[in-house]
Amino acid sequence: MLGLFKKVFDGNQRQIGRLEKMADQIDALGPEIASLTDDQLREKTAEFQQRYQNGESLDNLLDEAFAVVREAAKRVLGMYPYKVQLMGGISLHEGNISEMKTGEGKTLTATMPVYLNAITGKGVHVVTVNEYLASRDASEMGRLYEFLGLKVGLNLNHLTREEKQEAYAADITYSTNNELGFDYLRDNMVLYKEQMVQRPLHFAVIDEVDSILIDEARTPLIISGSAQKSTALYIQANAFVRTLDKETDFTFDIKTKSVQLTEEGMSKAERAFGIENLFDISHVALNHHINQALKAHVTMQNDVDYVIDEDQVVIVDQFTGRLMKGRRFSDGLHQAIEAKENVEIQNESMTLATITFQNYFRMYEKLSGMTGTAKTEEEEFRNIYNMHVVVIPTNKPISRDDKADLIYKSMEGKFNAVVEDIAERHAKGQPVLVGTVAIETSEVLSALLKKKGIRHHVLNAKQHEREADIIENAGHKGAVTIATNMAGRGTDIKLGEGVVEAGGLAVIGTERHESRRIDNQLRGRAGRQGDPGVSQFYLSMEDELMRRFGSDNMMAMMDRLGMDDSQPIQSKIVTRAVESAQKRVEGNNFDARKQLLQYDDVLRQQREVIYKQRFEVLDSDNLRAIVERMIESTLQRVVEVNTPREELEEEWNLQAIIDYVNANVLEEGEVTEEDLRRKEPEEMVELLVDHAKARYNEKEEQLPEEQMREFEKVVVLRAVDSKWMDHIDTMDQLRQGIHLRAYGQTDPLREYQMEGFAMFENMIATIEEEVTKYIMKAEINNNLERQEVAQGQAAVHPKEGDAPAKKKPKVNAIEVGRNDPCICGSGKKYKNCCGKES
Repeated sequence: MLGLFKKVFDGNQRQIGRLEKMADQIDALGPEIASLTDDQLREKTAEFQQRYQNGESLDNLLDEAFAVVREAAKRVLGMYPYKVQLMGGISLHEGNISEMKTGEGKTLTATMPVYLNAITGKGVHVVTVNEYLASRDASEMGRLYEFLGLKVGLNLNHLTREEKQEAYAADITYSTNNELGFDYLRDNMVLYKEQMVQRPLHFAVIDEVDSILIDEARTPLIISGSAQKSTALYIQANAFVRTLDKETDFTFDIKTKSVQLTEEGMSKAERAFGIENLFDISHVALNHHINQALKAHVTMQNDVDYVIDEDQVVIVDQFTGRLMKGRRFSDGLHQAIEAKENVEIQNESMTLATITFQNYFRMYEKLSGMTGTAKTEEEEFRNIYNMHVVVIPTNKPISRDDKADLIYKSMEGKFNAVVEDIAERHAKGQPVLVGTVAIETSEVLSALLKKKGIRHHVLNAKQHEREADIIENAGHKGAVTIATNMAGRGTDIKLGEGVVEAGGLAVIGTERHESRRIDNQLRGRAGRQGDPGVSQFYLSMEDELMRRFGSDNMMAMMDRLGMDDSQPIQSKIVTRAVESAQKRVEGNNFDARKQLLQYDDVLRQQREVIYKQRFEVLDSDNLRAIVERMIESTLQRVVEVNTPREELEEEWNLQAIIDYVNANVLEEGEVTEEDLRRKEPEEMVELLVDHAKARYNEKEEQLPEEQMREFEKVVVLRAVDSKWMDHIDTMDQLRQGIHLRAYGQTDPLREYQMEGFAMFENMIATIEEEVTKYIMKAEINNNLERQEVAQGQAAVHPKEGDAPAKKKPKVNAIEVGRNDPCICGSGKKYKNCCGKES
């Protein structure tokens, strides 16, 4: 009865039943396809391509195409996909996520839907988390695709533009998520259409999809240019923060990781910097620097959040424990850490272009992915990416023993127990993989193992070059490997000789991660393909997750029972309590990502409009029609502002219209105030537009056709690029403070959408005005060249819950009086600061 109930109500079970039937149909074609010669098998590709061109759907071709790839894999790679791999492949083709356990052959599974979708000729992207995996899979699986007559491209960071174009033009392109995102941004900054490297985004298969679309979802890819700024304030703020005392001068909330100055701390700051009020508008910059210095000292820890490598602050990825060279914390936090660690402070940057992975991958026509752990995040995949998670059964039953958590009173007791357990298993030749959450923990454990004389490898961000080798040997007899979090993900741990008899791979977790999925990934390293294995998590009441979710009561209970450090609690109740804490954190993280997406969608819609119009400019041979529309709407705005409907005709400011037109559009005296009098606003616009067109014609007659067309492009591209960069900046500043609107009983998101839309409209108007002014007024030189507005470099900003990097302020259309406070926030008068006569 229970089995029947499960079948009716378990959606996954129904999917599996359907996929099994389809896999059986592919299986049935096996003997027929096996009878083909190599050449006949290869010819099938051209046949499928022809049938697709003739209108046959990919779904119709699926059975045959999968059977062809399966047979080719047997001949080329010596591997014959199992039935469960066929099922996983069908699920990928349908735009879903195939959850397949470690060791089930995800790389081979992907070859079938990749081949089928490559038949369209629109290009398929296979996305991995790092370049090592992209290169490995491209060369291994590339042999299979090339045998079947398809071209394979590998897109790496160091390639030239021509090499990238070739990689993207291939039927199948292997790349990392970072490189795809940056290429998209760079393509929308090029000056000539021929410089673009990507084709329209068609179909992507994402390996380790949870890592890219969940863990890194809030990560904005940013192309930034340097903004010159003094480093003195970082040094001063850092020196000041060092003098502060916790509790009296600032408070720190461990749950939210927020740090705030107390009244006493504020007074101390005012005395230290010789100012009257820290929250005066002229001290915004100083206040910001003090807050970032506080954050750097209190919430950011060396060897946990970052490491010092070759006198540089290098971020450590909180999810994978990898070093993220080239990435920088935004909003001045990176500089604050550099000041704290006494290394060279590098300049802040200004954003030229930005996009999050969430928004980049949602642009594909079809998206699919595979991972060993996605079910816990199914709601997020469905809501944000419209992808369903299909849990594919394992080829052989899992025989891993997942033991209940052992909970110790203190960290010390926990680590001693972990070392004892490792020593015991090592003595009988059982390989051990130890998962840690931070680099610091891995080094503490390593020191304890050294004392015991146990040989081991430490795999953390500090030596990730040898990562794959260390992980591959982690299943050999007696091997002990300490891996930071999930370093080594995507590389299989195969068991060595005599290991099955020793009990298979033992996985030991030294604390629970805030996401169940990361814990499941660690467990999943053991027990692949039906191998024996064991997993055990060691926890302590001092672990961060336990501290954040009320370990105080349990500590008191352990004290009452007189339990010491050597006695663990092994209780399903505690394990369930930990899991419910993890669920709460996951829920909070999902809400944060969902909210970020709602905010980011405002910029996404604007970015799509700008990039689409920018491409039209690059693609067009003659921009005159576009420029004329811009001139017309500029003149319309000028007339509307100065002829309001609610005012009498005598009160209209016709002189202001003439002044604007003289300065920006026509020669002085060409149209007079008298010409506009007694006309309706629409007639005024018509008259001015006619004059502008006549002036445009004169300009065209003075120049060769080609030069005039190029001049239009130079002007439009420059205006669009510079105004768009300013707009990203102002949107970022709006975003920084929008949450404060909640105190005024208004919805910050709605306010952001409305103000963001108004700012976008304003940006479009300034683009049109600038184009009008330059087209109509500029003298054209012969050495006309398109120029980049700024030189940019790619950077990924991790751990971003909010907005991209904060840059130096740009002030648009603000008149500053000589005696007003300076706009740079220095506190001096404008005439004594930025307004000094040079």
